[in-house]
Amino acid sequence: MPVPFEAVIPMAIVVTLFTVTGTGFSGVSRLANEGKPLRHNVDEWERMMMRRDFRLTGTKRGQARDAVAPESFATNNAWSAERV
Repeated sequence: MPVPFEAVIPMAIVVTLFTVTGTGFSGVSRLANEGKPLRHNVDEWERMMMRRDFRLTGTKRGQARDAVAPESFATNNAWSAERV
């Protein structure tokens, strides 16, 4: 059964808008993650490594390839001070 031509234009608009929003969301999320795909099922170990990478490089997704940590990493402690 053929589709009436009146339905083609609204369906084309709907498909175009879904495509534009999906591509835009994907682009924005990759831009926020430094060009890398989103992380899923992040466990405590990966969160700890993300905090360490942030302290080393300043970004959550960045990694340092230096064999020795920078000088500021010695005093940049992950443990926060607590009031007793």
